[in-house]
Amino acid sequence: MTDSAFSTTPEIAMTRNTWLRDLGSVRRLAPKTLEAYGRDLDQFLVFLARHSGGPVSLATLAGLRSADLRAFMAERRSNDVGSRSLARALSGLKSFFKHLEREGMIEVEAFNGLRTPKLGRSLPKALSVVEAKATMTITAELEDRPWVAARDTAVLALCYGAGLRIAEALALTREDLEDQVLRVTGKGGKTRLVPLIAPVRQAIDAYLGLCPYKLYPQDPIFRGVKGGPLAARLVQQRMAQVRGALGLAPSATPHALRHSFATHLLGRGGDLRAIQELLGHASLSTTQIYTQIDTERLLESYRKAHPRA
Repeated sequence: MTDSAFSTTPEIAMTRNTWLRDLGSVRRLAPKTLEAYGRDLDQFLVFLARHSGGPVSLATLAGLRSADLRAFMAERRSNDVGSRSLARALSGLKSFFKHLEREGMIEVEAFNGLRTPKLGRSLPKALSVVEAKATMTITAELEDRPWVAARDTAVLALCYGAGLRIAEALALTREDLEDQVLRVTGKGGKTRLVPLIAPVRQAIDAYLGLCPYKLYPQDPIFRGVKGGPLAARLVQQRMAQVRGALGLAPSATPHALRHSFATHLLGRGGDLRAIQELLGHASLSTTQIYTQIDTERLLESYRKAHPRA
């Protein structure tokens, strides 16, 4: 039971659950996004109950003012919550109140005069080509059990060689593995096809040949040592070992391998639209951030090499 359950009327608690269910089934938001939205709303409802002096009801929400929202955002910022998290919280709250309006429950204008926190545009940190290749090589050397070593190498190879997110790699089944193409289910349940280059295919085949568990066509192929689905945290722990062995920065995570995939493709003349499709980005503007990374890399090389820089 969430803390907000003690700070709201049963009607609000039920509406909260209905809203989250609709976001999942209709808008098909990712589970992690739903979890974050639910957590943000709960924090707001707990704050509002304390702020108003009693359980939050429809009447409480109907009387919401911009000043109340600003007070909530100020409290969150005082707890060292960053602008990106505040912007997400505000987006979730707007969605919840729009849901209340669509259901004919209340109408609120408190959001009209509220500005979204400004976000600094952070560039994803990619590994160099040498570092990415070294990651693939050394992973197998950090594990004594051959099948586990092959498994971890295959997962990281999918992140770098196919641009997959960890969750996408760990969800792969035998049915998703075609000869030269990978069927990937990404955010929002959207499916895309990704070419399977030879080194990645070889890494997967090496793992499948060593895996001690029976793998059914519709089950995830990557397994933990007890036979259950492989957990993402174990891949992250393996990458932490790789960082230590190679002396890489803390930013060298499995997701950084996905960034490296895109950055290295772009650096070798890859088409931005094609990279968008390979990554499964819904918007080209999301992919365009990699053009900035490549520009930054070129400028850094210029500053280091040019005599007048």
